[in-house]
Amino acid sequence: MSELINNGTLRRQQLETLIRRLHDGAPFEEVKADFERDFGSVAVTEIADLEQALIRDGMPVSEVQRLCDVHSAVFRGSIEEIHRPADPTLIPGHPIHTLRRENEALEALIANRVRPHLEDYVGSRSQSALMALREDLTVLARIDLHYSKKENLFFPFLEQYGITAPPQVMWGVDDEIREALRDIRSSLDSLEDRRQVLREKLEILLTRIDEMEFKEENILFPMMMETLKPADWEVVASGIGEIGFFLVDGVPDWQP
Repeated sequence: MSELINNGTLRRQQLETLIRRLHDGAPFEEVKADFERDFGSVAVTEIADLEQALIRDGMPVSEVQRLCDVHSAVFRGSIEEIHRPADPTLIPGHPIHTLRRENEALEALIANRVRPHLEDYVGSRSQSALMALREDLTVLARIDLHYSKKENLFFPFLEQYGITAPPQVMWGVDDEIREALRDIRSSLDSLEDRRQVLREKLEILLTRIDEMEFKEENILFPMMMETLKPADWEVVASGIGEIGFFLVDGVPDWQP
């Protein structure tokens, strides 16, 4: 038992050191390599537990968020798929099925509209391309509906069961995405003569949105399935429609 406790303490210290290095400006790739070396074979749920312990010990959530993008870079493509018999999340109307549909529609919006219109505008200076891009970003801003469902329906149940760090960290990143999107939308006209700057800002934003989708699929959704009870899912399902849907319609009622 003491060996397990010592191992957990050591891992927390290692994780804290990596976060401190990011805070002090260490190169992302260098920290990523060390994270992969020390934690690449650790389950994502254990990483979440370690982060929660750091926050309990007084580390600000904003500092833990620094490691969030490192998680994605290391675990992308390497997290084992969780196979469940008769997976309820495959049933239309299940809250996670709905959020996955929204993520698929989000990917299509970015690939088929946002990026093509951005490249068209940067290359041609066309006002019609700028108008199309502006409309795309207006649609993209409705991602708030997707994030609000997580924050107001998913996160309270996780916190109720003592899982506080992942919701706090994800909510912080959600807010950063919202703020960056607001900034880009409000500065479109002022960036007309600096279209490369616009492209860089938008590509950074789209990357962060993609990384958040990955975290939902590989960390949040499995954690929800492991934690929530049938009665909890019933409450979540009843509140989904009240918040509204992002890029999808025809969501049927679902009962656990």
